Amino acid sequence: MRKLQAKCKQCRREGIKLMLKGDRCMLPKCAMIKRGYPPGQHGIKGRSKPTAYGEQLREKQKAKKTYGILEKQFALYYKEAIRRKGDASENLTQLLEMRLDNIIYRLGFAQSRNQAKQMVSHNLFLVNNKKANIISYQIKVGDIITLRDKSKKLKLFANLADTLNKSKGQVPNWLSIDIDSLTAKILTTPKKGEIAETNFDIKAIIEFYSR
Repeated sequence: MRKLQAKCKQCRREGIKLMLKGDRCMLPKCAMIKRGYPPGQHGIKGRSKPTAYGEQLREKQKAKKTYGILEKQFALYYKEAIRRKGDASENLTQLLEMRLDNIIYRLGFAQSRNQAKQMVSHNLFLVNNKKANIISYQIKVGDIITLRDKSKKLKLFANLADTLNKSKGQVPNWLSIDIDSLTAKILTTPKKGEIAETNFDIKAIIEFYSR
């Protein structure tokens, strides 16, 4: 059974903002601002110095929670990353970033990855003019993502064009978006240095699974 901690507790557990609530994480009410220590009755006393294994484990947990992925699937991404040619950490980065739910978030259609997951699962988008409701679907270079015509009528997207215009400069350079048609294209695969969120060490994650 899938059981996750409350989003704010997940951030406090990792000691960083995982941006699980989107823009709300930047408000003064953010739990990391008000209670920037681990949850639990002993959390306020601080953290003991972790071992090398413990540090690697925490990096993995940060990445899992950032992308909203469970352990079994994350381990499969690692296996695929080392199977592919090239740098394993680069490959793992691309596997995580090229998920459909993540790209919807990166484009600015959703305020958080959790919201993006809900949008995808409700069939609000098309990929290459075909229905796509699998949140972990791996997008490829050249793919076209479009907001469905009936989705544009939803109250959820009433001010989407204005929102996208304001956040246009935040869209990664490996993605392009046409705000008028609400259509996006994947230009290339992302590189580690191009990822906006660097709150975890991808190399430490590779080392964790390589033990």
